[in-house]
Amino acid sequence: MTADQLIAGDVATPQRPTSEADRTVEIIRQSFALVEPQAEELGKHFYSTLFTAAPETRDLFPVNMEVQRSRLLRALVHVVQMVDQPDDLVPFLQQLGRDHRKFGVLSEHYDAVGQALLSAIQTFAGDAWTPEVENAWVGAYGIVSDAMQQAAAAEHGPASWLGRVVEHRRIGWDLAVVTVATDHPVPYQAGQYVSVETPHRPRLWRYLSPANAPRPDGTIDFHVRAVEGGWVSRAIVAHSAVGETWRIGPPMGRMAVPQDSDRELLMVAGGTGVAPMKALLDEVGRRPNPPRTQVFVGGRSWADLYDFAALRRMSYSRPWLDVIPVVEHDDGASGAEVGTLADVVTRFGAWSDHDVLVCGSPAMIRSTVSRMLVAGTPLDRISYDPFTMD
Repeated sequence: MTADQLIAGDVATPQRPTSEADRTVEIIRQSFALVEPQAEELGKHFYSTLFTAAPETRDLFPVNMEVQRSRLLRALVHVVQMVDQPDDLVPFLQQLGRDHRKFGVLSEHYDAVGQALLSAIQTFAGDAWTPEVENAWVGAYGIVSDAMQQAAAAEHGPASWLGRVVEHRRIGWDLAVVTVATDHPVPYQAGQYVSVETPHRPRLWRYLSPANAPRPDGTIDFHVRAVEGGWVSRAIVAHSAVGETWRIGPPMGRMAVPQDSDRELLMVAGGTGVAPMKALLDEVGRRPNPPRTQVFVGGRSWADLYDFAALRRMSYSRPWLDVIPVVEHDDGASGAEVGTLADVVTRFGAWSDHDVLVCGSPAMIRSTVSRMLVAGTPLDRISYDPFTMD
């Protein structure tokens, strides 16, 4: 999802002549809008068709398919939203192709997936499924399939890494910090995220952001909040134990601090979005001349700022770093800024001369980025990874 699309309801889109490519995008979005209200049944139809056509694919998925059907819809929504943004969509698909190697996906499976997808959309689109609509979806899936397969074929590194839990620290009833030591270093960059599979939820993967830049000993810290309906996150917080083995997928995401910029830096973190920000601060702190950096860390209450004390200690030894706490509800004793992150950050100005990184829940990202754009922050200065799921 682009920032332009986030604020489509607030900022008028300039009119331009309709091209054949524009028409294809319009067809895909209109037809998807027709079937999206029937998402649950669409997901059931898709997987039933896939498992009938390619029975061996059933073993690639968890026993309980409820979460997987939800993920299918969110992946489709993401692709539909980005279908007219190839510069963003293709790198995302390439990452997805590399990531799918961990499942044991083969080239022939992509054909079966395409047939199942077209069958599902055709079934629920009803009379709206025309030859023009079919051609648009066939072309779109061809782009998706080609990008994913080419990236997977070009990747010669491991499909996944094994890691052993060496520390599990429960911070609250719904939050834990878990340290994992991998068998070989995972080649992630600060700000990226990885998928993890735990023994408590086989074949169910959860995306997590490392909270540290890569270390020589290969250990990775993860901040995990148990979200409602989150099978994996709840199991990690409540049941993960020292000594158990995790499987870690390839790194994904493009959020990073620019190497060639002389601008100051603004970071905005909500909830466990503070994890990738800590990794980025770790990486920036190793540079010869770190940029002047301001970090806004937000939550509903002071209790939600679970890692603020560590960030504040970090700022004491880094003169280039300032950390500002933000809470939506305050008793007046904490000294935090009061309001949503979107409110507080834009209260300080447009930040037009800064590079901006935003991380948190999808709702927090949407609200903050939208408000910053309206306040005058340049679109090309804002970085975030909106594709998150449990």
